[in-house]
Amino acid sequence: MSIFIDQSTKLVVQGITGRDGSFHAKQMMEYGTDVVAGVTPGKGGQMFEGRVPIFNTVEEAVRETGANTSVIYVPPPFAADAMFEAADAGVSFIVCITEGVPVLDMTRVRPYVLDKGARLLGPNCPGLLSAGKSKVGIIPGHITQPGPVGLVSKSGTLTYEVVYKLKGAGIGTTTCVGIGGDPINGTSFIDCLAAFEADPDTQAIVMLGEIGGTDEQEAARYIKEHVTKPVVGFIAGQTAPPGRRMGHAGAIISGGAGTAEEKITAFRDNGIAVATRPLDVVGLIQEAL
Repeated sequence: MSIFIDQSTKLVVQGITGRDGSFHAKQMMEYGTDVVAGVTPGKGGQMFEGRVPIFNTVEEAVRETGANTSVIYVPPPFAADAMFEAADAGVSFIVCITEGVPVLDMTRVRPYVLDKGARLLGPNCPGLLSAGKSKVGIIPGHITQPGPVGLVSKSGTLTYEVVYKLKGAGIGTTTCVGIGGDPINGTSFIDCLAAFEADPDTQAIVMLGEIGGTDEQEAARYIKEHVTKPVVGFIAGQTAPPGRRMGHAGAIISGGAGTAEEKITAFRDNGIAVATRPLDVVGLIQEAL
């Protein structure tokens, strides 16, 4: 299942009548995303904004509207069930925005969704946006413009900052993907790197990592062996003290593993240009292009 979205994306919003779901559903519709359905148990038969039908279950929504993508704005205790439900309904791309989903839940959800042949993005992520085509999640549409750079990030706010700087420099992006910073998530750096490498419109790649875990090191090795396009990297949390969790559930340096220095070294050893500050990404991309 591709990580890219476009005009063929038919979106169902799980939790569409909640505070976050309703706000972002409107934002996605304004951007041009084809929001075909909403799901809130007990509110089936109602309409959202006078034009989007609400269903009690994802199965009903898929059957009636042909939805192929789901975005989840459901509180943490119920997010796992929402992901299970979307996978059972035959949704091929599930994007979970919810922060605070228990890691134990994700040990069950991730293999289940993969076994169903679906792609899961998140949880605890801002979603993704294919510039000028479609957006699923919470990335602000006005900070982007179409361009040749693919971007993948663990951090939502860092995504926004770099995307906005690229737009300001007149460069723009193909697709920007926030994979989330939890220890267990559905889509990895490597998944996105492979997609960008295969995408003819993407000419360069930005990869924004952070302290904790070894995902960035594994991705760096993958880049050296499989990616021919220039890659610019940045690691957040360079001044974080060991043992202190920094924002994301997965951003913790434990046992000396997962430090910023370790990741930056892995980037450089595998031919990735490393930015010292997020702002520096733009200059390195300009050089690469």
